[in-house]
Amino acid sequence: MSLIQEDVFVCVDCESTGLEPEKDRIIEVAVATFTFDRILQQFETLVDPECDIPEASQDIHKISKEMLQGKPKIAEVLLQVLKMIEGHVIVGHGINFDIALIAAEAKRAGLPNHIREQAHIDTLRMARLYGESPVNSLQRLREHFNIEPTGAHRAMSDVITNIEVFKYLSKPYKTTEQILQVLQKPIKMRAMPLGKHKGRKFDEIPVEYLQWAEKKDFDQDLLFSIRSELKNRRRGGGFEQSSNPFSNL
Repeated sequence: MSLIQEDVFVCVDCESTGLEPEKDRIIEVAVATFTFDRILQQFETLVDPECDIPEASQDIHKISKEMLQGKPKIAEVLLQVLKMIEGHVIVGHGINFDIALIAAEAKRAGLPNHIREQAHIDTLRMARLYGESPVNSLQRLREHFNIEPTGAHRAMSDVITNIEVFKYLSKPYKTTEQILQVLQKPIKMRAMPLGKHKGRKFDEIPVEYLQWAEKKDFDQDLLFSIRSELKNRRRGGGFEQSSNPFSNL
């Protein structure tokens, strides 16, 4: 079993027309293979999605339809992207979304791939496990670890930042296998990451909201955290008090 510093990883980031991988399209993709010592190979390109880009998405990544005129179609760059990814552990922040996007685009292009079956490490989940950053967004983690900024919120700048964040979050582990093993289990989060109770500890959230949230299609860590708190309330008999927003006044 090799040390983590000896392994080769691949970091991936996509910008897209929206947040539904089966429907939305890639408009920018960045890929970099790397070790803990250096970046080995990198590739980035803007992509013509052959469709409109919603304003809400443009507000996030600042990529307009005009910027994509004359850029390659996704089918023209997917082979290179998939070739770089193949055979390596994939690293990314919320990487399941990027994997789903690439898999959906490959399916549309009729390109066989095994990206969904490849081992991957989500640095968002690693940050939850680390637990010492008040916010687990990539940019807030960059600030937390005092990593130099790399530019605007674009795919390759996010990849470079992500690689450095990954190195910091990997410090407690000697091997890649240790990280993969610990990420097989759901992680108990410290606070609600979204919605009207964003930032609140789970034991401060009204029970009705938790009961509503546990039925939603959230990721495994958030559902585990919600259900753990509900289980704790049942065990402690604190449902009535917890559901009263004025109980602590």
